Amino acid sequence: MLDLSEKRITGSTIRLHSADNVAVALSDIAAGETVTGHNVVTRDKVPSGYKVAIRDIAKGEPILKYNVTIGFAEDDLPAGTMLHNHNMAFREFDRDYAFCRDYKPVQMLPESERATFEGYLRDDGRAGTRNFIAIVSTVNCSATVVHAIADYFTEERLADYPNVDGVAAFSHSTGCGMEMTGEPMDLLNRTLAGYIRHPNVASALVVGLGCERCQVGGLFAAQNLEVNDKLQTLVMQEAGGTRRAIEAGIAMVKLMLPAANEQRRQTVPASHITVGLQCGGSDGFSSITANPGLGTAIDILVRHGGTGILSETPEIYGVEHTLTARAATPEIGQKLVDHIRWWKDVYAVGRDVQINGTVSPGNQTGGLANIFEKSLGSSMKGGTGPLMEVYRYGEPVTAKGFVFMDTPGFDPVSATGQIAGGANLVAFTTGRGSCFGAKPTPSIKLATNTAMFQRMEEDMDINCGDILDGTASMEDIGQRIFEYFLHIASGGKSKSEQLNLGLHEFTPWQIGITG
Repeated sequence: MLDLSEKRITGSTIRLHSADNVAVALSDIAAGETVTGHNVVTRDKVPSGYKVAIRDIAKGEPILKYNVTIGFAEDDLPAGTMLHNHNMAFREFDRDYAFCRDYKPVQMLPESERATFEGYLRDDGRAGTRNFIAIVSTVNCSATVVHAIADYFTEERLADYPNVDGVAAFSHSTGCGMEMTGEPMDLLNRTLAGYIRHPNVASALVVGLGCERCQVGGLFAAQNLEVNDKLQTLVMQEAGGTRRAIEAGIAMVKLMLPAANEQRRQTVPASHITVGLQCGGSDGFSSITANPGLGTAIDILVRHGGTGILSETPEIYGVEHTLTARAATPEIGQKLVDHIRWWKDVYAVGRDVQINGTVSPGNQTGGLANIFEKSLGSSMKGGTGPLMEVYRYGEPVTAKGFVFMDTPGFDPVSATGQIAGGANLVAFTTGRGSCFGAKPTPSIKLATNTAMFQRMEEDMDINCGDILDGTASMEDIGQRIFEYFLHIASGGKSKSEQLNLGLHEFTPWQIGITG
């Protein structure tokens, strides 16, 4: 388990563990400056968020951050050297998965002390944080139709239905020209069904073309869905084409609106909150402020009976052993290892993707040298509690506590899987300034640093840079995020909702052949 308790700020740097041979610059440090507290002089300019060697590091020696290996010295690196991907080697190293070694059960709060929020209690026992009508396409060929249906229901036309948060379209770029059987189709079916059944959805209309591979009937059979007052279907070829399908869809949604509007918020326990944990546009401060701050909030939520879903499998690579050691059972730990091995040995072999080393240009500019360093921060979003289950992409999440879902690192694809699994909130940390939103699930944006928060305040919900500014502790930020969860879950509008983001972020993972 990562030790987050040894951070020490001295002047313009922070050392994150007493065993570290690097410190992180809190602001730009010019060449020739003395690094306060470490008795070294910088040999190069060290930009904010980048690392500086605080002692001599021999060629081949591990570079340690939080006492975790994030790379190896490419050459002999004297104290005061700025460290980045130009002088840090990325290579494999042995990791002890130590299944269950650090497992400790969660100390749950007594029922009488657990938080509540105002949510929509559904027939299946889950609770939603929003109340949408979903228009879901089975295939890209019905994308225009589902958006036209949803677009008809403007704010003015929904004025008589104040308890309906909106009519949202979910289109995608697949559904045909793909494998008929196996995991690619199974994954698409369970993703679509996850949105149709989502606790933030009051009713759904499923629209197909008619000749596609992902048939409406096949989807319903595979996922045990049945047509009823809250779930309707529409096939364009049977309806008479595009215009008639749009008209028919609008009429069907009009019939759904009164029942959806009858839904009322009521007080429900915070155990109904399931948060999809995302990060994008990460920087050198992600592992110091927003990610561990979010992890602290998840630790609090879990004690109240809620759930946090960590994902983005390529972005835990290199630190997955810190998660397997916290697994509740060896079988859960092995599931995580199996997913990592599939990515490395099957899916990403020979491909220039981040699990094989190189992170995005934005991550590099923000101070992250490679995927090991990025993973170090990414994994912190899940908190410090036990790993209770590992899920396939889009699989329904039923376990409580901290869980993992196998997804790519690309944020829209990853968040789509989490939402399909039941996430009714998304918490998204960013250092460079990601502008992400999702429907039907509110997205909460957490900034790693004050400069970016102030520059992009219209998109950012909480400034975790207060930790570095000395105006808030990690515990303060964790509590602030948790309380914001309750506020947004109860109907408060996140910044992404105020901007109406999330119209185009439904992106199921395409893992199969397009033919």
